[in-house]
Amino acid sequence: MTQNQLALAGVRMAAAVTMVIHGITRLSLGTVSDFDGWLASIGFPPYTAWGITFFEILGGLILIWGKKWVPALCIIFSIQLVMGIFLVHAREGWFVVGAGRNGMEYNVLLIICFVATAVAHWKRKA
Repeated sequence: MTQNQLALAGVRMAAAVTMVIHGITRLSLGTVSDFDGWLASIGFPPYTAWGITFFEILGGLILIWGKKWVPALCIIFSIQLVMGIFLVHAREGWFVVGAGRNGMEYNVLLIICFVATAVAHWKRKA
């Protein structure tokens, strides 16, 4: 493995682990149903939060493994994070902590990690 491949694998795994931890935490705290209720209140179908939570865990684990579906998973995670920005974080501003609370800076960083990983893993036709 080259130095660049190792660095990219680190970015991929860090972003994937972050999503796995996010899903596991939502499950362990028992807040999936609350999240689902909020999503339903703004027009999403029932059980959307359960799908998101299980995708974060399973998709993140598959991404950690890093053999198949890396670009597709990265794109889906990026879309999820963009939706989080539009639905929640943008109105709170940029900063997650310090100069603000619950802002979008963390989502933007993860999106950049996922997009870079997707681009690096995209199969090019010669």
